[in-house]
Amino acid sequence: MQYLEGILNIANVFLAIVAGFIAISLFNISRKRNRLKPWKILIIALVFFAVQEMLYALKVFNIYSTSYLTHIVPTVILGLLIYALILQIGSVKK
Repeated sequence: MQYLEGILNIANVFLAIVAGFIAISLFNISRKRNRLKPWKILIIALVFFAVQEMLYALKVFNIYSTSYLTHIVPTVILGLLIYALILQIGSVKK
């Protein structure tokens, strides 16, 4: 069972790295258009999500474990999502 969990965590880390590269390419596209400002915030949240997945993998493999980061990073992600949603609602109303 631990073998399967380890494989799934390695897959999560790989997907987080791929998500980080996609976020960088999307950030370059959204920089050119002003109306995509909420998407810039979502891209930053995606980068924090990738960091969260890597921290979780480090915790599972007993390499690095801290409860401080595992609670702060999701809070930052949630705050960025709420801020992006507020910006998107404001841009749609205009």
